[in-house]
Amino acid sequence: MYLTLIAAALANSSVRTLSQQEELPLLRDHLLRLDRTSRHDRFHGFMDDSFIERYAEKCANDGTVVIAFFEDGVVRGAAELHPSDQSPDSLPEIAFSVEASVRRRGVGSILFRKLITEARAKGYKNLRITTGAQNDAMRALAAKFGAKLVFRHGESTGTIDLTKHDQTQLATTWVDSAVNATRAVVGFNRAYWRMLLRISGGAPREWGAQ
Repeated sequence: MYLTLIAAALANSSVRTLSQQEELPLLRDHLLRLDRTSRHDRFHGFMDDSFIERYAEKCANDGTVVIAFFEDGVVRGAAELHPSDQSPDSLPEIAFSVEASVRRRGVGSILFRKLITEARAKGYKNLRITTGAQNDAMRALAAKFGAKLVFRHGESTGTIDLTKHDQTQLATTWVDSAVNATRAVVGFNRAYWRMLLRISGGAPREWGAQ
C-alpha cells in the first residue's frame, strides 16, 4: 500500500541523466531553489547564490554525472557523481539534493539506485559520500545503501562498497515498473471519469474534449 501511494505521488515525474549542455542551467536553478536549511545540509554550511552558480558551472565542465528528478518538467532533485580524479583518495564522490516540495516520496532512494547503477556501469567499486552532521535524512539514506559513516570535523563521511549491490539494477527496474504501472492506471482512471462526466454533462470546462 505504501509503495502504491509513493508511485501515485510520482505519476507526473521522471528521472534521467542530464546532458552536459543541460547540467549548468538545470542543476544551478535546482540548487538555487533549495531553502536555507537544505543548502546548509547539502554544502555543509550556508552558501550564497554566487557560490552555487560557480559550483554548477564546475560540475558542467569537470565530467560530473548529474541524474535529475523531474516533476512537471522542473528539476526538483539531483544526484551527482563526481569523477574520481577530483578527490585526493581517487574515490568518486556522490552528493544528493532534494527540494522540500518533493520530500517523503522516496525520491532520494530512486536517485540513489539510479546513481549506483551509473557508477557500476563506469566500473567503480567504491563511492565516497559526505554529508552534514545534522542531515539526518541523508545519513539514514546512506546507511540504507550500506555506507559506513564516520563523524569528524563537523560532517559525516564514509564509503559505499558497490560490490555488495548486485540487486541494485533489479530494485531500480522494479521501482520504475511500479511508477509506470501507476501512471497507466491513473491515466486510465482519468480518461474513464472524463468519459462519464462528459456523458452526464458534468465535465469541467478546462478538460475540454480530451
